[in-house]
Amino acid sequence: MPNRPGEITGFQPQGERLGYQGPDQGFAIKIANGFTDRLQLQPGEHAADVIKGCLGIGLRRASLFSRAPVVHDLTIAFTIWGYLDPSPPAELVAARGPLFAGLGHGHYSEGRAITDMVPEATLQMNPQQVSAAYPSGWRGLVGL
Repeated sequence: MPNRPGEITGFQPQGERLGYQGPDQGFAIKIANGFTDRLQLQPGEHAADVIKGCLGIGLRRASLFSRAPVVHDLTIAFTIWGYLDPSPPAELVAARGPLFAGLGHGHYSEGRAITDMVPEATLQMNPQQVSAAYPSGWRGLVGL
């Protein structure tokens, strides 16, 4: 029985701008930064923007399973947006450019929009399923 003011009965509250809560979410930053050397950036794209945009997706996936973030959460986030693909589809690159531009400098609402647009069905997939679906089904994976 919760007996302190900060304790919550059941799950965290949900709603606009409340995010997706879970344990040890700060560790996702360390995981995401570990991808920096593997990111396949196009001219004009910046690693800080990509990491910020994909971080929310990874955290949302971890939250869905009520656990701390793991490398697979971020692998899926970077994969669906083509950031691990040396030759991503031109249409995907064109779509992601304006969405991710400037995210590394704040822009909370824009980052949340990217996180929220990814369908829950995508987040429930494992990395192998996402990799198999990505080449031809990237639109459905990202929610476009």
